Amino acid sequence: MPSGGIRIAGARHGLARIISKRGVCSRSEAERRIREGRVQLDGRVIRNPEHPTDGASAVILVDGIETAAATPRYLMLNKPRGLVTTLSDEKGRDTVYRCFDGANLGWIAPVGRLDKASEGLLLFSNDPAWAARITDPSTGPSKCYHVQVDCIPDASLLARIVQGIKSDGEHLSAADASLLRVGDKNAWLEIMLDEGRNRQIRRLLAAFDIGVLRLLRVAIGSLQLGELAKGKWRPLTAVEIESLL
Repeated sequence: MPSGGIRIAGARHGLARIISKRGVCSRSEAERRIREGRVQLDGRVIRNPEHPTDGASAVILVDGIETAAATPRYLMLNKPRGLVTTLSDEKGRDTVYRCFDGANLGWIAPVGRLDKASEGLLLFSNDPAWAARITDPSTGPSKCYHVQVDCIPDASLLARIVQGIKSDGEHLSAADASLLRVGDKNAWLEIMLDEGRNRQIRRLLAAFDIGVLRLLRVAIGSLQLGELAKGKWRPLTAVEIESLL
């Protein structure tokens, strides 16, 4: 198990955090259920999400069902274009969870995001501490994208993409940008990011009047998307789990 994982023997934390670590639901959802009186701790209804709780010995019921420490799960998915990275969508659109239908994985959450029009490597886990380290710009791995654009950028434009721009008070830039291949009217770029801002690549390229035709995440740190088919998933190996930290 990676450091910061969900081993909680003897640990005392807030009740909502313990429920999340047991893989029942997200911490925010656990807080909501606790406040609604749907959680019992050692036979008593508790409404304080921060109530000190012994993660090793506590008997916790959520909606009348006893919880137990969940099997740690660390998964990678080749996200297809057109799916929303969320548990449920208020507009009724298909979400990434469609790819896990029938797998009986329990609660898992996306580690980072890909927007609806983007595709490629997306991580999932029921380990909030591990996920936080992956998504933290100061500790998380870099990410590599292959991006089809509607022009053929020259070396000067690629350098400006790396230098970056200001957008809505944020500095948007790429850690690296290079040409992969060139067609008659468009090109494929390889873009590296060492941080993850909302729609970062699309916003950055739009500032230079570059349209994105396709956006595919192909690697997170040393973890490669490889030959994983679109819409398919697999567990990470122990080596891959550690390498991402």
